[in-house]
Amino acid sequence: MVKRHRWQILTLFLLVVAGLAVLYLNPFRLGLDLQGGVHVVLQAVPGGDAVTDEAMAGALAVVERRVNGLGVVEPVIQREGRDRIIVELPGLQDAHEAIRVIGQTAQLEIQDPFGQTVLTGADLADAHLGRDELGRPAVDVTFTEEGARKFAQLTTLWQGYQIPHLLDGELLVAPVVQEPITQGRGIITGNFTLEEARHLAIQLKSGALPVPLEPVEVRHVGPSLGADSLRSSWQAGIISGVLVILFMIAFYRVAGAVAGFCLLLYLLLDLAALVLLGATFTLPGLAGIILSIGMAVDANVIIFERIKEELRAGKRARAAVRAGFTRAFRAILDANVTTLIVAAVLFFSTTGPVQGFAVTLSIGILISMFTAIVATRWILELITDRNPHWLSGTTAARGLVK
Repeated sequence: MVKRHRWQILTLFLLVVAGLAVLYLNPFRLGLDLQGGVHVVLQAVPGGDAVTDEAMAGALAVVERRVNGLGVVEPVIQREGRDRIIVELPGLQDAHEAIRVIGQTAQLEIQDPFGQTVLTGADLADAHLGRDELGRPAVDVTFTEEGARKFAQLTTLWQGYQIPHLLDGELLVAPVVQEPITQGRGIITGNFTLEEARHLAIQLKSGALPVPLEPVEVRHVGPSLGADSLRSSWQAGIISGVLVILFMIAFYRVAGAVAGFCLLLYLLLDLAALVLLGATFTLPGLAGIILSIGMAVDANVIIFERIKEELRAGKRARAAVRAGFTRAFRAILDANVTTLIVAAVLFFSTTGPVQGFAVTLSIGILISMFTAIVATRWILELITDRNPHWLSGTTAARGLVK
């Protein structure tokens, strides 16, 4: 085995090891349709003025911060039309609690004893889960520089009086000021449960919604439905992969077996790349992977047919393999570039699951070009160098050419 082949085989071996390591060490992220969860459509409720693009952009940002605070893995948050926001929360089971956290306006007001608002949620710099002096759940808040100044004046002026704290116009707590608070920090209590305090901290930290939102559609996707869909998708992928490999072996014998190995390498590298990119596997995304299985061997078919033509023209095996790959490259490149263009249009003109389909399809095409054009050529050249007659003379009838 020449030195060049040793490096090629070593490269393929390292790719296989790396792909297996990535899949072993990194869990698959499943989307709402496979993992189950909550799908919510929120609609803006206009007040005196019409809902503006600026208000919706602000509401979208606030909802994103609140969902991130919930710790949901790979949520989907996107605007739909002029006044709607779609929120998909994979793995979350409590739909009502999710709606309360992400859809509540959460406008905090701190008033003086006469009901005049002195501070609002805009004066907060941070809020997080804490405990009161008795160990009960509470919310620790930190004010901005301007908010700290206002709060210090308020607690100094009204020492010994109740200072009402309101959330969306409802009294939350009305503590009595024992002493001036000048450090720019405070605590909000109110007989909260641990989850209530955590969610209130999320709402206050993310800010108030600039426009009220109300749920117009709530759909709960059960995990059993997602498990059935995932099982069916993997079964379809395995069956299609096995049939493709058997087809290639039946028509191209040894070369077909090489193509089958490269197809398995393609699947391994494709899944590893998607996992490394943090992709969320959805049904459309899995459809893109399964579709790319058939497309991955298209290049091999073109290459093998070109090699057969070169053999019929009287070329030796080594020259036929080289010429076959060289002449097939242009056709393979043109076919894959046009598919990548379509995938790009899908990605930039759509949202959500269709984008996932476009991404998985694009990555699959790029990796399939490597396995078909590079990996297959390395292995065929290795076989040819070890046995120059495997594609010539009577061997051709048992090898590539039937």
